[in-house]
Amino acid sequence: QVQLVESGGGLVQPGGSLRLSCAASGSSFSFNDMGWYRQGPGKQRELVAAITRSGRTNYADSVKGRFTISRDNAKNTVYLQMNSLKPEDTAVYYCKVEGPYNYWWGQGTQVTVSS
Repeated sequence: QVQLVESGGGLVQPGGSLRLSCAASGSSFSFNDMGWYRQGPGKQRELVAAITRSGRTNYADSVKGRFTISRDNAKNTVYLQMNSLKPEDTAVYYCKVEGPYNYWWGQGTQVTVSS
């Protein structure tokens, strides 16, 4: 059974930085796409960034130039480096990983950007 453990959320001032991590365990296969989504108060869950196994990335327009997604295939871990954070980045951030036939969500980690 695949399990995802997220870490790195918290409270940060506008302009600050945070780094999220999501470690996957329990699989006997390699993961395909890995990504980060977020859900703000009263909003629907949206894609923030995704990365393929080969390293090709995709970003939401709202985070381009500020966020960087990366992964370590040997550790089955995906990261999200978030810089120049804005109050509108406040949300619960979820990682999602895709296997050959299924996908899994992390439990979510709260990111709050406030002064």
